[in-house]
Amino acid sequence: MRFHTPELLWLLALAPLLVGAYVVLLRRKHRAVRFANLDLVREAIGSATQARRHIPAALFLLAMIVTVVALARPGTRLTLPSTQKTVILAVDVSLSMGAADVLPNRLTAAQAAARSFVEERPSDLRVGLVAFGGNAVLVQPPTASRDDLLAAIDRFQLQRGTATGSALYTSLAALMPEAGIDLEALEFKWDSLRNPGRDLSKLALRKPAMKDAPTVPAGSYDSGAIILMSDGRKTIGPDPIEAARVVADRGVRVFTVGFGTKEGATVSGDGWSIYVRLDEETLQAIAGITRAEYFHAGTAEDLKKIYRDLNTKFVMETKDVEITALFAAIAALLLLVAAALSLAWASPLIRAR
Repeated sequence: MRFHTPELLWLLALAPLLVGAYVVLLRRKHRAVRFANLDLVREAIGSATQARRHIPAALFLLAMIVTVVALARPGTRLTLPSTQKTVILAVDVSLSMGAADVLPNRLTAAQAAARSFVEERPSDLRVGLVAFGGNAVLVQPPTASRDDLLAAIDRFQLQRGTATGSALYTSLAALMPEAGIDLEALEFKWDSLRNPGRDLSKLALRKPAMKDAPTVPAGSYDSGAIILMSDGRKTIGPDPIEAARVVADRGVRVFTVGFGTKEGATVSGDGWSIYVRLDEETLQAIAGITRAEYFHAGTAEDLKKIYRDLNTKFVMETKDVEITALFAAIAALLLLVAAALSLAWASPLIRAR
């Protein structure tokens, strides 16, 4: 058990003082009351009655101890069943996404679509973010936190290169951690194929790039999906078509959203200028292989279709849970029982008087 405010636990040191005060009060009461024949009093009260009169006080003391523990805000780690739907947004941040053939530019349009998706998603949908340029990085693991997702989207910055295949592998690893995908091994394998003269002895010693798993029908995984937002033209990294086939073998659909025009536009920088156009063919091929759908400059309404088709799945999830309310409820219950017993057992004595 962990405590968020453990410094308040020092209040438990007051418990012995409460016990001492109770004992002192009992002794004073005994001295104040005098009876002509104490044997008759003891016989009338009975030993059981003498013992039970301390129970309300003991319950009150226990309630105070539990209250102090509640003030320290206890927490524990629990493994609980959870319902999940997950979508991974993979957003292209390559230099070509700075083209202004989609106003104000391709990247800003993609960010706007991603924000709309995050803001309008259902509460039971978790979203993860992958940014890819010269490589692909999981910038936000799947979460339901709207603020974390929007902050991550706002941090996107343009970079050289477009590793579309790496984006698909990284997205699949985020969506299905149980697949055991070794992203470094996949990159190493691609680099070795690109450079056939390279020593492959290290590659042979590496573990497989991903766990063996039976191939399932494309599009059959219905509790998660990938949305790839890009202008489509790969310049570096693994082949996106090959990566799409790997994703399809896991049953995951990749919905693709293209930003740009077929006519293209020129992107200029510090002493350089390149012409870029939308590669719809690649994006359509990725969506087709995975039994998904392609959208051109997709709107929020287009993207809603994606999560509407997802089904929830039950998983066992380990969470850190604060249980302050539980301890507060136990303390309140102990106080109520102490008060009820005190009143119930005091009534006969009051009537006897």
